Amino acid sequence: MARKTQKPLLAKIRPDHAMFGIIEDAYRVFAGPKPVALEVCEGCCMEAEIEADFFRPDIEDLPLHYLRDWFFAACDPKGVSKGLWRYLLPRILEVLAVGEEPASVGMEVSLYRYRTGVADNWSDAEWDVLDRFQRAYLARAILGEDASDFLDDTLCMFGIAGWPAPDLTAQVAEFPDDVLARRFWADWCRGRPSVWINAFWDGGGNSEVFAFYTSRALYDRMVGLMIDPATPEELVAKAANVASVIEANADWNAPR
Repeated sequence: MARKTQKPLLAKIRPDHAMFGIIEDAYRVFAGPKPVALEVCEGCCMEAEIEADFFRPDIEDLPLHYLRDWFFAACDPKGVSKGLWRYLLPRILEVLAVGEEPASVGMEVSLYRYRTGVADNWSDAEWDVLDRFQRAYLARAILGEDASDFLDDTLCMFGIAGWPAPDLTAQVAEFPDDVLARRFWADWCRGRPSVWINAFWDGGGNSEVFAFYTSRALYDRMVGLMIDPATPEELVAKAANVASVIEANADWNAPR
């Protein structure tokens, strides 16, 4: 009898990927025993075969559709235990690193079932991995002008997982003016001009990032780029468009 062909394992990172070292460190640092409970709705939300087989593969070999089925299942609104999350986290980070989404509802909830972005929840070695991942992933999002996701989707993913919004926007602000002009033009100006804020934000993070997007400081940077004689013509137009969107939404520009 012919042996059944095993499906290729999806969403695995390649050695030449820029985040390969971070993911290798994640598997090493978060290594531990397999949990015994899924901590989601059982016998209902998940496929029966996946539910029964979920903990059989080693975590690095957990199929992507298993992980997505687990994310699809309802869990306690307070989230899941640290033990289960710690076990799943390296695979979740790997899936994100290769540009896939662990949760079919959207990348924003990928790190939401445990307060992943709170440093006090982790050892120094664990937080080092998480901090490096967050910074590398956000940098990639900022530089990806043609990315399908908006930059705010990435900020939201980290923000609702516990990373403070001011820390995230400070990282964005560190990038050069031309990079930010291209990124925000791609997010705000390719359709009807508007500032994009993700609907998944909670806890006031949306207000904090909106304040950054519409700040006088960011506006001044776009104007400075626009009037700089060394700025290429195509970038002048993008900076002008972004500045116009900021000005239209800014509190500091509201009629008195």
